Amino acid sequence: MFRFDKSILTQFDFISILLIVPLVVISNTLIAEAIPALAQKQLTYVSISVLVFFFVFLIPIRRISWLIPIAYWTNILLLLAVEFFGHSRLGAKRWIEIPFINATIQPSEFVKPALILMLAYLIHKNPPPINGYRLKDFAKMSAFILIPFILIAKEPDLGTATVLMLIGFGILFYVGVYWKIWAVLVTFALLFMPIAYKFLLHDYQKERIRDFLSEKPSYHVQQSIIAIGSGGLTGKDKEEATQTRMKFLPIATSDFIFAFLVERFGFLGAAGVIMLYLLLILHLISISVYNSDYYIKVVTVGIALMIFIYMSVNIAMTIGFAPVVGVPLPMFSYGGSSFLTFITLFAIMQNLVSFKYRDEYEDIGKKSFL
Repeated sequence: MFRFDKSILTQFDFISILLIVPLVVISNTLIAEAIPALAQKQLTYVSISVLVFFFVFLIPIRRISWLIPIAYWTNILLLLAVEFFGHSRLGAKRWIEIPFINATIQPSEFVKPALILMLAYLIHKNPPPINGYRLKDFAKMSAFILIPFILIAKEPDLGTATVLMLIGFGILFYVGVYWKIWAVLVTFALLFMPIAYKFLLHDYQKERIRDFLSEKPSYHVQQSIIAIGSGGLTGKDKEEATQTRMKFLPIATSDFIFAFLVERFGFLGAAGVIMLYLLLILHLISISVYNSDYYIKVVTVGIALMIFIYMSVNIAMTIGFAPVVGVPLPMFSYGGSSFLTFITLFAIMQNLVSFKYRDEYEDIGKKSFL
């Protein structure tokens, strides 16, 4: 199952690795400056993620694609388990406690690669016609997106649920859906927003929206804007980064790490990190566009969408252009679950790209033999 062929290195996508490594190095440098103990933990998360990367990379995904629906529904069961056996923190029930090892898992993170793979599986089995999917096929695929959306939103974790929904429907928009369906959906969404605000959002979610719309931003955003403004063009020395050192900047290693980045390395440092993200996104899109294989097309564009949404929301949040939600900066903010999710997705992508021709030749050989 795990037989390694050196020829796959010719197809391996080294560019994405070269773009990810600087993000991880800069991130760990900042985390170490703020809280050294967290930097050690983050290095542990990175080490575990590297091992997971190689494990997932060597799994013959195409040859055991029948397991993809099982993986998807297993993740749905884990989300349901959160409802009954979940561990609450700060009023949200998002974690399941693992017995005997004093650890928790967050199923909403695992469902992201499961959903992207499930959509790739469905689209590979039933490619879109010339004018895009019609209502029946669109409704079927939408159900696979909406089920985890509803379960995650109920935790409540509207930020993660919305990101998941945007990724899912973004993939469908990319591969092709009949335009009249989109017109109806956009109209319905615009009409439904006031109802959702009135009856579906929790009080703290409404408060975040009111803070965003008010003339004066919340305390967290104010401190973030001060940190960004104080960074100037080239940033401050470690000892002079007072917003972080004096603990004025909240959650400086995770939600507001972009503000910490600008305070330390200034506009040029922030522009460099954003450029790394944009190059990575464009590179993934180019892989998707120039591949006819729907597994590769869907997974690569899914990762690109995920990075773009997380990056855009996190940066907009830190400068007061979006409500404060718990959306990390991809592969940059402190945290193991999010980092592991992205690395797992990149491992899946590398597998599909690197083993593409070998799998195709083996399939042709089997058919010829039969």
